[in-house]
Amino acid sequence: MKLNPKEFTLDRSRQVGPQILEILRSRILSMSLPPTTVLSRISLQSEFNVSQTPVRDALIRLEEEGLVEVYPQYATVVSRIDVRNAIEAHFLRLSIELEAVRRLTLESPDETAAALETVLARQKHVVSPETYDLFDMLDKDFHRVLYERADILGLWSTVRRQGVHIDRLRMLNLPMPGKLEQIIVDHQAVVDAVRSADAEAAVAALRRHLSGTLSIIDLICEQYPDYVVR
Repeated sequence: MKLNPKEFTLDRSRQVGPQILEILRSRILSMSLPPTTVLSRISLQSEFNVSQTPVRDALIRLEEEGLVEVYPQYATVVSRIDVRNAIEAHFLRLSIELEAVRRLTLESPDETAAALETVLARQKHVVSPETYDLFDMLDKDFHRVLYERADILGLWSTVRRQGVHIDRLRMLNLPMPGKLEQIIVDHQAVVDAVRSADAEAAVAALRRHLSGTLSIIDLICEQYPDYVVR
């Protein structure tokens, strides 16, 4: 199962190492490079037409993020999805976003609902397997609005950094029948509750939405046993 990642071209006017890191991270998170894929440093050097240093540095960073496992003098392999890590990241995200949506619903329901609706309107136009990458980007934008509106945008970076394993689980969940449509329904429920200034309903709607992937973790593990570790 592979999703099409956004294609990148190296900008030779900038440092190439960070760009290679971004490209490889995108491929791993999009499942274009699924778990257990062996990454050849020589092949990467040839693909990007660079020396070994930027490739080595990118792989070191990916190892620090838990996305690859480096076996010295042997191979670098895309890591399997750590379910426990995903559960911990989910707990962190729930704690932050539920409090954010509660506060925003009480303090600025109209403005927050309008900001969320703007993103949702765009997302409704890309509910298709051919536009997974754009749909996923807009999904992240929808949640990012909560951090921006609550003036806690610094925490968004933390959540994104800690959530790489749950992001990959979600990409396995995304192609399942009805998943895209359910995300739209969930987002609309959040918007409607916020606009109604019903904080408890907004919290409940967001909790249901954020718990969608982990609620079927057993099914995901059954379908992709080689991709996960529990």
